Amino acid sequence: MKNSEFFEAVSAMAAEKGVPEESLYEAISKSIITSVKRDFGDRDIVFCEIKPEKNTIRVFVRKTIVEEVEDPIEQITLEKAKKYSRRKLAVGDTVDVELNTKDVSRIAAVKGKHLLRQNIGDAEQERKRQELQDKNRELATAKVVRVDPDTLDCIIEIGKITERLPRSEQIPTDSFREGDLIKVYISDIKEGTKGPKALVTRRHDGLVKRLLEQEVPEIVDGTVEIMSIAREAGSRSKIAVMSSDANVDPVGACIGQRGARINSIVDALGGEKLDVVNYSDDPVKFVAASLAPADVISVEILNEDERSCRVTVPNDQLSLAIGNKGQNARLAAKLTKWKIDIKPEYEEPVINFDD
Repeated sequence: MKNSEFFEAVSAMAAEKGVPEESLYEAISKSIITSVKRDFGDRDIVFCEIKPEKNTIRVFVRKTIVEEVEDPIEQITLEKAKKYSRRKLAVGDTVDVELNTKDVSRIAAVKGKHLLRQNIGDAEQERKRQELQDKNRELATAKVVRVDPDTLDCIIEIGKITERLPRSEQIPTDSFREGDLIKVYISDIKEGTKGPKALVTRRHDGLVKRLLEQEVPEIVDGTVEIMSIAREAGSRSKIAVMSSDANVDPVGACIGQRGARINSIVDALGGEKLDVVNYSDDPVKFVAASLAPADVISVEILNEDERSCRVTVPNDQLSLAIGNKGQNARLAAKLTKWKIDIKPEYEEPVINFDD
């Protein structure tokens, strides 16, 4: 292979693998040096110079100039050293002896293939590691490549990265097909036996938070802040928000004109209901707001240290405040971190019928 063809091949490989050319050249250089060193007693006297702009690969052995050679691997006479350098040399100096290109090619071809593959693989893994770190705890758009018909796990592509979205990390209502574009959250990066691996999910609270940030400019610029999120993925989420600007309604900003912003998030979550409520440092106000859409008559703090309270609601709002299977009350407690006891305004009278 001509040098020009070699450098064209490296450029093509870099584009295919998504790895910078510099990383590949570094890997190639490392492989050549490791291979060549074996012919020089594994001594650290070999170095490689790759110049893509000149289509050249040069390998040198650094030798010390001596009067009489005792170690031909590391030593050279002054007379021979002058063949390799135009500068003025003396005993004790070092000179870089360039190896024959054919010898380099032979050594690299015979001994370096495995090392080259390994080092290129290392460069690719490092590229993936850096890309994943940039996406850690972030929202990502993924393409569904394949759906396992038995487990319903999805193989997805995030840019040039392929990962698995287990069924256990999908929303219960999710039903994906090959080619679907979906929103996912990368909750963590772990080192596996085959390199870095992203933990991908659609169940994490972070997915709701990042979707809100994507849709609501007031969150991005800091005017509106998300204070807490309570979520039962695929069913319902409650989000507490507050505004640093008295002229900006935080709930209204999140919902958007005619619900445009919140509806976009609901669609991305497969129809999951979202309750956006006002946060308050006053637990009475916050707890009352958290039970939306139910109306609250009063909130009584029972034990501040234990963070327990009693909420009174109109009789016709009791089931709404509690929610289906207790979901609304459960999410409100999680959102506020208060224990909430809900009671109706009037106790229903007990009617006894005598025979």
